[in-house]
Amino acid sequence: MSKKQIEECVRTSLEGYFRDLRGTEPDGLYDMLVKVVEKPMLEVVMNHAEQNQSRAAEWLGLNRNTLRKKLVEHKIIK
Repeated sequence: MSKKQIEECVRTSLEGYFRDLRGTEPDGLYDMLVKVVEKPMLEVVMNHAEQNQSRAAEWLGLNRNTLRKKLVEHKIIK
């Protein structure tokens, strides 16, 4: 899947979200979107990195400590 395909998937999902709101204004959309995208992204990357946090952090362009903090926040690790 290309970057463009991922962008289109996100765009389509957001359009559906706004349709489902039926005119109600969203609240905290940015934080909600980051959280719902971040957790599955971290889970998939950790799986492909075979739970190696250093490798996953490198792939994500994050500091290992930042990755660890996010993994704890999302309850992916304790």
